[in-house]
Amino acid sequence: ADWDRVLAVNLRGCLNGCRLAGAHMRARGFGRIVNLGSYAGHRVSAATGPHYAVAKAGIEQLTRIFALDLAPAGVTVNCVAPSAIDGPAAAALPPDRLAAVRARIPVGRLGRGEEVAALIVHLASDAAGYTTGQVIDLDGGRGLA
Repeated sequence: ADWDRVLAVNLRGCLNGCRLAGAHMRARGFGRIVNLGSYAGHRVSAATGPHYAVAKAGIEQLTRIFALDLAPAGVTVNCVAPSAIDGPAAAALPPDRLAAVRARIPVGRLGRGEEVAALIVHLASDAAGYTTGQVIDLDGGRGLA
């Protein structure tokens, strides 16, 4: 049941959003779709379950598929894939586990919600009109280590 719920919310939700919004944007001849992925979608992470990782990996593929389909209509589709972000999930971790996560991030800290928002705003702007089909890691260098 948990597997089905996580895939329905994350993967099917993304599919439906891209289909519905994409159809309207195609008809207008312009649009920006920014999906929310995760570090867990392309790197093994003990912090998430396999259902979450599979759903987020699927979002990355949907991003690429819709980007190819919608690009000729002036619609870009990208994905932001955050790693450890300071918020409720991080706050729920035991202090030693949070310290271990922080130690694996080269910049030495968790990301901030404002940083995620700023990247999304950029990808939704006219300045990002040539960027499509990309999965952009927002991970403080974690994927490099």
